[in-house]
Amino acid sequence: MKPRKIKEKVYYVGVPDWNRTLFDSLIPLPDGTSYNAYLVIGSEKTALIDTVDPTKKDILFSYFSNISKIDYVISHHAEQDHSGSIPFVLEKYPSAKVVTNPKGKELLKSHLHIPDDRFITVNDGEELSLGDKTLKFIYTPWVHWPETMVSYLMEDRILFTCDLFGSHYATSSLYVEDEKIVYEAAKRYYAEIMMPFRSIIQKNLEKIKELHIDLIAPSHGPIYNNPNFIINAYKDWISEDPKNIVVLPYVSMHDSTKIMVDYLADKLIEKGIAVEIFDLSTADIGKIAMALVDAATIIVGTPTVLAGPHPKALYVTYLANVLKPKAKFVSIIGSYGWGGRTLEILKNNLTNLNVEILNPVLVKGLPEKEDFKLLDELADAIYLKHKELGLTS
Repeated sequence: MKPRKIKEKVYYVGVPDWNRTLFDSLIPLPDGTSYNAYLVIGSEKTALIDTVDPTKKDILFSYFSNISKIDYVISHHAEQDHSGSIPFVLEKYPSAKVVTNPKGKELLKSHLHIPDDRFITVNDGEELSLGDKTLKFIYTPWVHWPETMVSYLMEDRILFTCDLFGSHYATSSLYVEDEKIVYEAAKRYYAEIMMPFRSIIQKNLEKIKELHIDLIAPSHGPIYNNPNFIINAYKDWISEDPKNIVVLPYVSMHDSTKIMVDYLADKLIEKGIAVEIFDLSTADIGKIAMALVDAATIIVGTPTVLAGPHPKALYVTYLANVLKPKAKFVSIIGSYGWGGRTLEILKNNLTNLNVEILNPVLVKGLPEKEDFKLLDELADAIYLKHKELGLTS
């Protein structure tokens, strides 16, 4: 393959992965993904910015047929979908050095057994000259590992961000062409990977706000030739302000819990509250994560199984707990046969969330008239809580 020109002597040498359907053996990839790498050829030195997943290393090397020397391999992040081909690059170019920060060096040595003498470590704000082009390194820890950083090509005003601002989206387009499609993919990516680090990302965005940026080149998905599009999206997602939304993931075995979910959803909608319902027997966890980005309230619906919550309900509370969304309120509804510890177990699974727990509604068997009154009261409580936040009139 031939490198694709971005700016003078700056090229895309990445690989779309059209057929990958799962990431980290966990995250669905409905649109595939890409592993983006970039080649910067200065008047004196050449730098390869990140690499590709090792399963695609042969395609990466097909770009290098006319590249006699690579001086630096910039490693923003040690996770193998970006770093996994570094050992092969170092083998092909024996004089090349891996440029990363001290934490990155530590992790790359652990994960890939790269020898100590192949590294150059850089400090936050340090610059690296390629001759007529200069890379400035900016530490951005915890987007989404402790060593992550970005680099700014000063003369061409390109910000290479690795996972930050990424999207799992395979496309033949070099740049964003349909912002609506990319927004969806980037939001999914943020929800599944970045959301636990919201407060840290807020600080990291401060570090790049004074840069004059023409292009944002992430390591997944297309390049942003309108940087404000993705920066403003992130500012919205990482803010502390939720929207007038209730996310209602549920599972039901004999319809008792489903009846309660449907009834509560109708009452909330009547009050002008948006509701997003997910049947956990079939739901895409990425879609649930995306809904959690904006929701003010989370209601988990579950039957009782062997004295505790249904395993799928337990899973979704675990997911919410690790993703740490901005939600302000949580409650639980569901049905039981004879008793159990459902409420206690689910509450103990939400300890990372800074939320108020609203009165749960757990009923024995099929809900009766009095149970529906309790659901009415829960809907009223949610409405009032949203109103206090200024989310509804």
